[in-house]
Amino acid sequence: MAIEVGQAVPEIECKTSEGKSLKLSDYQGENIVLYFYPKDSTPGCTTEACSFRDNHESFADLDATIIGVSPDSAESHQSFKEKHDLPFTLIVDEDHQLAESFGVWKLKKKPDREYWGNERSTFIIDKNGIIQKVFRDVNVDGHTEEALQFIRENLT
Repeated sequence: MAIEVGQAVPEIECKTSEGKSLKLSDYQGENIVLYFYPKDSTPGCTTEACSFRDNHESFADLDATIIGVSPDSAESHQSFKEKHDLPFTLIVDEDHQLAESFGVWKLKKKPDREYWGNERSTFIIDKNGIIQKVFRDVNVDGHTEEALQFIRENLT
């Protein structure tokens, strides 16, 4: 069951790479850019994270908080954040509970194998915790600008 525009974010307690506990409702009063990505330190995921990093201030100017989610461990997230100087929170979703609740935990197929993982997706959530935009199967190139533009045009 995939979450859709107009729905409230699920109340799931998550852990951050720093070991802190959070729920998306903790960000009431802020817009959220919640992006799911497959794996720390892979080429596409690094490009995407660095693009969000490079535009972090532009999102902050629009009262938008960036949060990344992957099934990697806290240690992996910490290393990824430090290596690329990422100024935003990364959620540890090792049990993929958050990914499943957003409908992004998918069976992926390669010529030599099948495996489960996050479909690269971004959810724009308004200050009241309501999903306003869903980007599924995201192409990394130009995606950060798409997300920024949506927030500028619809949530400011």
